[in-house]
Amino acid sequence: MLNFRNTTLVFMILLAAFAYLQLQQGWHWSGYFMLIAVYTLVLFYGSFYVGSQFFIPAVCQGTTTEKQIAISFDDGPIEKHTPEVLAILKKYEVPATFFCIGYRVAAHESLFKQIIADGHLVGSHSYYHDFWFDMHSSKRMTAELQQLQKLVYRLTGKNMKWFRPPYGVTNPNVSKAARALDYKVIGWKVRTMDTVTKDESKLLQKAKDGLQPGAIFLFHDTIHTTVFILPRFLEYVKEQGYTVVPLDKLVHLQPYA
Repeated sequence: MLNFRNTTLVFMILLAAFAYLQLQQGWHWSGYFMLIAVYTLVLFYGSFYVGSQFFIPAVCQGTTTEKQIAISFDDGPIEKHTPEVLAILKKYEVPATFFCIGYRVAAHESLFKQIIADGHLVGSHSYYHDFWFDMHSSKRMTAELQQLQKLVYRLTGKNMKWFRPPYGVTNPNVSKAARALDYKVIGWKVRTMDTVTKDESKLLQKAKDGLQPGAIFLFHDTIHTTVFILPRFLEYVKEQGYTVVPLDKLVHLQPYA
């Protein structure tokens, strides 16, 4: 299995072997740069693709062959769009999972409680969602995750067990912090790119193209475009004979301790 430990071990073996051959047979020193370049590319792939499970196991889809999917929303709650998303979900009687940012939960406690009251699941998306989150020490990451954990427990009495890393970026420190809190990393099968795609028709088509049994969809409850296409996507899902199920039912994992 391609993971950080195995890849690093192979890299060290190859590096030692090349060093020996260079000394014994005069191989050109540029080989070092080639090895380092390949190793760096693999690390880059493992860091930015959560589905690679390179640094830590991640659940990115269900194993079902039935026409079932789950939908999730990141980065909320916010006053402008989260209520609209909740209203749409209620109208279509669809469950979802919200991976929330801590400072936004603190700023909109009643809205966060509404998410729970409406029967949706919640998971951690860090407290600040700092652009440099993945560059922090594992100790700082753990403290930030604990900050959100305590806030959510105070508001709901629930201890979250799911964590979606900011931007889906993982590395040894993110892995260590998640393991410290016994979190299960939840990724996605379909990243709609709704934070980038502003064309409603293209966004809707991308979501439609991703429809397949067991898929976990990633949306954001902070984007107007998502609010606009969500009803049409849910109607399409139903037309195709699919059912949106709670994420815990799709992946068979408990969301809370």
